[in-house]
Amino acid sequence: MQQMHDSVIVGGGPAGASCALWLARLGLSPLLVEAGPRLGGLGNDNPFVDDWIAVLPGVTGQQVAANIDASVRAANVPLRLDTRVSAVLPCKGGIQATLTGSDGSQTPVRGRTLVIASGVRAKGLPDHPQGSHWPGVLIGPGSPIVAQDYSGLSVAVLGGGDNAFENYVYVRNRGARAVHLYARSVRAQQQWVTRAGSEGVRIGPYKVDPANRSVDGRQYDLILVFYGWEPQAAFADGLQLARDERGYIRTDFGTAETSVPDIYAIGEVAHRMHPCVVTSMADGVVAAKAIQRRWERAGE
Repeated sequence: MQQMHDSVIVGGGPAGASCALWLARLGLSPLLVEAGPRLGGLGNDNPFVDDWIAVLPGVTGQQVAANIDASVRAANVPLRLDTRVSAVLPCKGGIQATLTGSDGSQTPVRGRTLVIASGVRAKGLPDHPQGSHWPGVLIGPGSPIVAQDYSGLSVAVLGGGDNAFENYVYVRNRGARAVHLYARSVRAQQQWVTRAGSEGVRIGPYKVDPANRSVDGRQYDLILVFYGWEPQAAFADGLQLARDERGYIRTDFGTAETSVPDIYAIGEVAHRMHPCVVTSMADGVVAAKAIQRRWERAGE
């Protein structure tokens, strides 16, 4: 007979890992499912120091991710790594999720509740299908940006947010021959705008030709695209959860429960609070405590 978990948690970033750890510590039985090879979410691709976490000064995003992984394993949370949730359907007593492994094998699992913590992905170029690739065009922040050798290259950085300005400064300090930042508008924090300066920064409309690696007709060796994020939870589309105009899952702020009972959404996929490691972890606690209260009431 198939085991019924108290919760199937989709996504092993700060939100999902926090929820799983709390549920396990509270005596419940979560199953944490992560599409990647390790826990920690986007932090695995962030080699920069994350000085926004009050208790971890001087620690990089990758170190934060490693600490998340270690904490969850110390709590003996059942894990499925390198595993995607490809579909979710209601079933008697909860939900049934189809897990798809890296080898294509599929396994059904059941949970009394579902927690969606699948996060976000970097937006690609507008008017091009998600996942499109061109030589010399890198989408979103992460390890490939850091691993790239910029010596003697011409580089265009696209975007007006923190990631664009931060990486513009990073590339400029890595020996590039020429670096230009193109931003239709500026959303970055003032500290990054100040560090970037005005030289090489172009504010206003521009046109990108990714196939020719050109911006406004000027060719570059590399184009780095930082257009923000979009939620990724297509596996839950069949549940018809209420979403906002940008596709983020709507939730009750006090419980993180979605428009469908016993289904929760936390972290950046729900965009419930300012997105960062700390708020995502707090979201995990909110959902875990709500699930605990749910089963305490059911047992009365």
